Amino acid sequence: MKMGVKVAKFGGTSVSDAIQLAKVKKIVESDPDRRYIVVSAPGKRFQEDNKITDLLYLCKTHIEHNVPYDQVFQVVCDRFVAIEYNLGVNVDLQKQFDEINQNLKAGASADYIASRGEYLNALIIAAYLGYDFVDAAGLVQFDAKGRFLNDKTNEALREELAKHERAVIPGFYGTYPDGRIKTFTRGGSDITGSLVARAVGADLYENWTDVSGFLMADPKIVSNPKRISTISYKELRELSYMGASVLHEDAIYPVRAADIPINIRNTNDPDDPGTIITSEPSAKEDTIITGIAGHKDFTVIGIYKNMLSAERGFVKRLLEILDDYEVPMEHMPTGIDTISVVVSEKKLNGKLDDLLEEIQRKLQPDSIDVFEKMALIATVGSGMAKRLGVSARLFTALSEAGVNVRMIDQGSSEMNIIVGVENKDFETAIRAIYKAFVDDRN
Repeated sequence: MKMGVKVAKFGGTSVSDAIQLAKVKKIVESDPDRRYIVVSAPGKRFQEDNKITDLLYLCKTHIEHNVPYDQVFQVVCDRFVAIEYNLGVNVDLQKQFDEINQNLKAGASADYIASRGEYLNALIIAAYLGYDFVDAAGLVQFDAKGRFLNDKTNEALREELAKHERAVIPGFYGTYPDGRIKTFTRGGSDITGSLVARAVGADLYENWTDVSGFLMADPKIVSNPKRISTISYKELRELSYMGASVLHEDAIYPVRAADIPINIRNTNDPDDPGTIITSEPSAKEDTIITGIAGHKDFTVIGIYKNMLSAERGFVKRLLEILDDYEVPMEHMPTGIDTISVVVSEKKLNGKLDDLLEEIQRKLQPDSIDVFEKMALIATVGSGMAKRLGVSARLFTALSEAGVNVRMIDQGSSEMNIIVGVENKDFETAIRAIYKAFVDDRN
């Protein structure tokens, strides 16, 4: 029987100490297809603990402000020494510490310093698993301006990993053409895992974390929401845009392009199947919605102008005004003589009065109405397009819960319905929608 290939990425909480790493080893060894392992730096072991990456950044900050960093660096060293000792491996950490310390004193970049958490952890984990260590430096590539080089990275990873039947690769970083370290944004180990999965033509990309996949709603709002067993990339994109805590956005593209499914799993509950992310939506007959997500604190600017629909360039000029004030538009529901723009109050940042004055001056609307402290809620699901009465059920549920819907926006894909409600009704609305589609489902 031909061996398959799985790439398993383990996040910070999964690799925080020797106890967690013992779980990782058991998971890896339980399936011989798990041949390429991508790891983060050690995360928090308990609530008040520090992430290794944060401590490394702190070392750099101390240096920049001429404050002694030795104690902070020693905390980092002690964490890794404890992991090495408790796992019973020996990778000559002192040599690594000395080299990092020398580079710190020589003015190494923040990217270099931050990346050492993943680097050191991967060295230890490779020794613990008996896998080869393959450094991401020189393989994950950026140009001189720090722009990610997609094709070159794929070629370099594919060529190098073909030499290793089993390997551990540090996540989060790559290199500039001159060899200097360049990191992704925070959470970038997810990206490395995705790139490795594409390069080796994996059958599955597993992302191991501290949750058993995605939930249909925020558990802080809905009590014990159901887990999403299967979700498509498009549905995931809709939910992540509306605030659901999911994968790093850039981590989805490489595996999506290669049609490789992602499996979100829980290191602390490895028997739970988690959530599978696939190219095509689930065809389950009983699935109407996939999930509910939302954000508070939006402002809706409602513009009325007689014969607006017949006025050429109106929308273009409106968007140009928003662009001039560096205020991104979130949504734009329209009518025959009306148009509304939904913007984040945070992005407005005190510019509302100036923005309204500019809209009045350049567009000369008949009236402008402003609704502040609004929340947007997206109900997402590919099954919605195939069912009659979905909108009726949603709005009936909101009405019965006493929620006044101030705005409605439905995408052309019919995969989501976005409603605008007042901030004070946000949690009530989410609970009502969840009850109507999940708790009351036959």
